[in-house]
Amino acid sequence: MDLGLGGRVAIVTGASRGIGRAIALRLAGEGMDVALVARSAAALDGVRREIDALGREAVACPADLRDPEVPARIVAETSGALGRLDLLVNNAGATKRGDVLALGDDDWADGFALKFFGAVRMTRAAWPLLQAVGGGVITIAGTGGRTGDRTFAIGGSVNAALGLMTKVLADRGVDDGVRVNTINPGIVETDRFVARLRRVMEETGVSEEEARKTMLAAHRVARFGRPEEVADLVAMMASDRLGHLHGAVVDLDGGETRTL
Repeated sequence: MDLGLGGRVAIVTGASRGIGRAIALRLAGEGMDVALVARSAAALDGVRREIDALGREAVACPADLRDPEVPARIVAETSGALGRLDLLVNNAGATKRGDVLALGDDDWADGFALKFFGAVRMTRAAWPLLQAVGGGVITIAGTGGRTGDRTFAIGGSVNAALGLMTKVLADRGVDDGVRVNTINPGIVETDRFVARLRRVMEETGVSEEEARKTMLAAHRVARFGRPEEVADLVAMMASDRLGHLHGAVVDLDGGETRTL
């Protein structure tokens, strides 16, 4: 299925690995040129080479989105190198887990600085270029923003805030012609998933297979997600085939979220 994305340009944050890498490669596979943002220059260069092999252009923008000056620079670099901007994918950001009463102010500040404020600043910087072409913003948040978990207070709060910001920006986007949507992935098999799986193995002394079964039972899903599935949904959301999808917060979690 041709999604009609050929010749368009995207910025993908958190693009060096996991979900972000999968999104960047999927968009390039649809004919988009991509600006890649993450802190690791070496890892970004690897993704850039993968996109080059697909016959599309990519620029690596190593940066820390906690720096308030960075988003405007990234947007300017993207426009200068690739000529336009049609899509912003806010994917960067990890938050610290732990007992809600044990997390300190610095932990909370850091969690919001990267994932929430990084996304807000990137969107603000990109908006004029997106408005000029009728582009869009897709944010990767997480189902932790839908259901409270005492060990995921920071991440859940950030994801909930991103969900509300989606509605706010979508309201503005009606007038400006910018589509804004969010995806809430459940547990996806990335490097972070592997780290959690190993912690369960260490804490319980069971095999990897048993640890996986324990996690599946705890989350009540048949299997965990794959980065490519999130990437496929991003590509479809970005296309004109879903042009009426606006202000949506979509759970991609294998049915884990059972609330309305």
